[in-house]
Amino acid sequence: MSEQVPKWLDWAREIQALAQTGLTYSQIDYDIQRYRRLEQIAAEMVANHTILSSESILENFRIQPGYATPKVDVRGAVFWDGKILLVQERSDHGWSLPGGWADVGESPSAMVTREIREESGFEVQVEKVIGIYDANRVTIVPLEFYHAYKIVFLCTITGGQAKASNETLAVDFFDLMNIPPLSSMRTNTAILQEAFAHLNDPIRPAAFD
Repeated sequence: MSEQVPKWLDWAREIQALAQTGLTYSQIDYDIQRYRRLEQIAAEMVANHTILSSESILENFRIQPGYATPKVDVRGAVFWDGKILLVQERSDHGWSLPGGWADVGESPSAMVTREIREESGFEVQVEKVIGIYDANRVTIVPLEFYHAYKIVFLCTITGGQAKASNETLAVDFFDLMNIPPLSSMRTNTAILQEAFAHLNDPIRPAAFD
């Protein structure tokens, strides 16, 4: 299991979400001022525990208007000869299941298919959902400031060949006993274990939080 999310981060996320939602619906100046102050408090909390400035954090908050909801991260578990496909991330050199943030206007299965092709070179067919996770609680460090869900799909290779990309350094297959150092923000051992369990049991139900 992952380490517990720091309490200060839980509080900052909740305060920011309350402020963002309040600013979306409030039409009273008094309330708007109070929600702006909550937004500032959340930014100051994050700045106090990171190297970011409260100004830059506030700017990030304010480009995401509307009712506050979790973001979605999609990942594909692709197997070949009993081994799982992992890609090495350029950003931190750790390995992960191919995938990324879901884009607006694209279905989850189409999104993960495209991410796998772009990051690994393989064409795949999506078979089933392996699990839906609270992404901020299955990683060693929070995925981002914002709350996020992670959807992991079981996929089958239909074509293509291994090829790195502008986001990945390498592409390879691994058995569960020889997993390389992981990009813990994106993939952890528990998710990989669940993926192998689905490979070995085709009728295994999807995991969820």
